[in-house]
Amino acid sequence: MRINKYIAQAGVASRRKADELIENGNVKVNGAVMKEPGYDVQEGDKVEVNGRVVEGQQKLVYVLVNKPFGVITSAKDEKDRVTVMELVKDIDERLFPVGRLDYNTTGALIMTNDGSLTYRVTHPKHELGKTYRALVKGVISPEKARKLRNGVDIGGYVTKRAKVSVIKGNQNSTLVEITIFEGKNRQVRKMFSAIGNPVQELERVAIGNIRLGHLKSGHYRKLTKEEIEYLKNC
Repeated sequence: MRINKYIAQAGVASRRKADELIENGNVKVNGAVMKEPGYDVQEGDKVEVNGRVVEGQQKLVYVLVNKPFGVITSAKDEKDRVTVMELVKDIDERLFPVGRLDYNTTGALIMTNDGSLTYRVTHPKHELGKTYRALVKGVISPEKARKLRNGVDIGGYVTKRAKVSVIKGNQNSTLVEITIFEGKNRQVRKMFSAIGNPVQELERVAIGNIRLGHLKSGHYRKLTKEEIEYLKNC
């Protein structure tokens, strides 16, 4: 098994991040620094990442978290703010978030120790849709909705086609459901700002066809076998 896949299956990092760790000299095999990303781990090899011995196989865990407002999507935070790790601290395996949600954004977040799945879900080529409910300032006219669907310039980058549905609204604010198929930093907020309707509240309600449903804020549930297979084959 290639060493980056071995590290990913151990839940240490995604394959992409594993390649970086190898390149930076953070990986040892049998006590020697390994800098060959194509190395095949052999039976009996002792693999260490940052001085910690890792095993290629472990119990894989997949959960859907409803991230509350003000929680950091990170394994740790230099400002000692609450991170999503606190939401799954009763799980023995060390999980990591798949992708990110902003500090001010709530909703669906997948966490797992399966590095291979993390790589697959977050890689741009798979274009897994993420659906958000956005409460925005002002009115979303049919013309503005069309612009969102077709792509808007968010500062040197024009977004790909999106799905947009206006749920309800008045002169002061509008509730919109939007599905995007890419993951630029603060993309949804930037898209609405670009058309003059800044976001007031933002919740991610679905990742692909995995929906948040009635999961309470700050809680999590295990993904079903069908949902796991869906992510592995998306």
